[in-house]
Amino acid sequence: MTSTKVSHRLAKLLGIDLHYRHETGSERITRGESVFSVTSAEDYVEHEPTALEYLQEITPSGREIIDYFVRLFPFLNWITRYNVQWLIGDLVAGITVGAVVVPQSMAYAKLANLPVEFGLYSSFMGVLIYWFFATSKDITIGPVAVLSTVTGNVVISASKKLPGVAPDLIASSLAIIAGSIVLFLGLARLGWVVEFITLAAISAFMTGSAISILVGQIPTMMGITGFSTREATYKVVINILKHLGRSNLNAAIGLTALFLLYAIRMTCNGLAKRYPTRRRMFFFISTLRTAFVILLYVLISYLANRHHRKKPLYTITEYAQGFKHARAPPVTTEMIKSFASELPSTVIVLLIEHISISKSFGRINNYTIDPSQELVAIGVTNVLGPLLGAYPATGSFSRTAIKSKAGVRTPFAGVITALVVLLAIYALPAMFWYIPNAALAAVIIHAVGDLITPPNTVYQFWRISPLEVPIFFTGVIVTVFSSIENGIYATVCMSAAMFLFRAFKAQGRFLGRAKIHSVVGDHLLDRSDEGKEAGGDAPPRKNPVEGESSVRNVFLPIDHHDGSNPQIDLEDPYPGVFIYRFSEGFNYPNANHYLDELVATIFKKTRRTNPATYGKPGDRPWNDPGPRRGKEVDPTDHRPTLKAIILDFSSVNNVDITSVQNLIDVRNQLDRYAAPDTVDWHFCCINNRWTKRALAAAGFGYYTPEPEDSGVHRWKPIFSVAEIGGSYSAAAEAEAKQNKRARREAAIRRGSATVADDIEEGSSLPDSEVDSLDKQISTSKAYGTIGSRPAKVAVVQGLNRPLFHVDITAALNSALANAQRKSH
Repeated sequence: MTSTKVSHRLAKLLGIDLHYRHETGSERITRGESVFSVTSAEDYVEHEPTALEYLQEITPSGREIIDYFVRLFPFLNWITRYNVQWLIGDLVAGITVGAVVVPQSMAYAKLANLPVEFGLYSSFMGVLIYWFFATSKDITIGPVAVLSTVTGNVVISASKKLPGVAPDLIASSLAIIAGSIVLFLGLARLGWVVEFITLAAISAFMTGSAISILVGQIPTMMGITGFSTREATYKVVINILKHLGRSNLNAAIGLTALFLLYAIRMTCNGLAKRYPTRRRMFFFISTLRTAFVILLYVLISYLANRHHRKKPLYTITEYAQGFKHARAPPVTTEMIKSFASELPSTVIVLLIEHISISKSFGRINNYTIDPSQELVAIGVTNVLGPLLGAYPATGSFSRTAIKSKAGVRTPFAGVITALVVLLAIYALPAMFWYIPNAALAAVIIHAVGDLITPPNTVYQFWRISPLEVPIFFTGVIVTVFSSIENGIYATVCMSAAMFLFRAFKAQGRFLGRAKIHSVVGDHLLDRSDEGKEAGGDAPPRKNPVEGESSVRNVFLPIDHHDGSNPQIDLEDPYPGVFIYRFSEGFNYPNANHYLDELVATIFKKTRRTNPATYGKPGDRPWNDPGPRRGKEVDPTDHRPTLKAIILDFSSVNNVDITSVQNLIDVRNQLDRYAAPDTVDWHFCCINNRWTKRALAAAGFGYYTPEPEDSGVHRWKPIFSVAEIGGSYSAAAEAEAKQNKRARREAAIRRGSATVADDIEEGSSLPDSEVDSLDKQISTSKAYGTIGSRPAKVAVVQGLNRPLFHVDITAALNSALANAQRKSH
């Protein structure tokens, strides 16, 4: 082709060697390498992936672009099938959640340092918009305790930098900017970034935040004033104890409200266990406990303050009716600068709360969410919500749990909840005026108490991964003694550091071969022992897996650090042949660590092939000075010489320039060590075509050409082949089953049930009809044998890559077949 000729000429002009290692199997065989031939195998040459092919794979087609935009609106997949039964479930769940979200959102607005109506605005926009973009039927978007607290801290900090700017404008601007960032991540399908935040970090963040919020609400619940509740948690605790004597009538309201909330829940849980048939009724009573307590204290507050509206007996709530704060927030450069430092923590909270909750309930209710699409949903919610006065909102754990247990059927339940919130915004403002702040504080304390990770869960963390427990406690301690934002950063940074440490210090393993037997009970299933039982009178035993040998070779770490029985004696499979398995990928962070360990072990277990490589003592390198003057090389050193290295790439998905260059350097180093021989490098279980291309470009995958005058034998290529039409192929097995079924049907048509039963056992029919079937079977192409012709087979790996193997056994067979041509 013209393009090929042009590229070859350009390469020649630039001095690029297209045949870098003169790889075997190419048209440029110049050093007597063996030409590949497998008499019964199909010719197969594995073609390397190209950059153009990669670009074609990642370039979306027209259909994929259309699908991308369709996936932005998942409701299109189910809205046309909406039915009455779904509507009933959504009505019940929507109204139930609405009764919970109204008092909770008002309470959380106080955490954000905003009037209570802003919590209702955020709830309304969250549940109304989310269902258009939802891939979760359970999640409920709205104000949450932790994000509200973070927003409140931002509002207080930014207000000092922007005097005269209303706090609600700062909160709404924060929602727009944070929502825009999350929306971009979702549209770019970068939902996987959430996976960088570990469960230990999330649990620490939730626990520390819950403790911080709980402590910060105690002064409000007790009516204690005179200090800031936004300071570090430990300082708030100290101030509470110092000013506890200032408690007033608010304490009576707050403490009794908190007692009622826990009493109702505990009573309903106990009754549900005692009367399982009425479990659902007690669930709804427990769910509505927040609304009941708020209504009770509204009534009490009304009776106590109806004659004292100008000077209430205790702190009550101010409320503005309707969407009085609907506007386009002025998002200016100065506004963004005022909260830029807190923006990362806000985005992280938006992400981890929503995605972790939606994933959990998706697994519980047997469906899968799309993290990227969920980011689109909360991004759009936070971008559009501020137009009606909303502040940052995300998924709520408590309301999502209630919605799930209430029997929600589709995301449309959010619309029902939105109607309930809308009713509260316009029809109940007079009642909301009488809500005691102490009662709202009790609601917050009761809600965040469930976010604290219980000790049993922390113990399970310890059992699973002890290294992550310090991360958990560090996050909690930093949150308590500093701030929620610093706690988030601490846990995320520590989790990343632990990941990097494991990547840099990944431990490879040298493998040894062991012969194992399958066992049923305490009996070995060795073919040589079949029919031999204790006393010799027992019937012969059968292999439980038909056609599978009970004796096979496996490869285990020689050091037994995988937990295998140390009594099993493992050693290198052959003198001078090493099998090494990578544990956590093979890239630039850990390449040196892996290969240093590999080389050190090889030097320890082998000797130099030619001790007289250096003619004079002065020719030797300083780090290999050799024996002392007047002494010869130790003649009692019976260690083998290095012959071959087998690398198990089962855990390696891709490689990079650094790791491959390090591998080249080690190959050159060991070739000098094994001179005049060369070391054979075998690779098995490679999962990625680009990894094969990278290794082949570095000269791996085929034998190193020997010098023409070396006098060594040619290497023997060993290939793994698979039947593509033989008697053991999948096609043959399927056809055999079909033929057996046909035989049985033929016997049934002839009325011979006994013979039909015999067919199930594998016997044949003597009649002419079945003889005809036998004739068809005997000439079947699926078996690959017509007359005396052999079965058809094909090589599994490409003929041009003889040192890339399908598994360790194949690699070891190839290494052993060529070990004899090496020096001993």
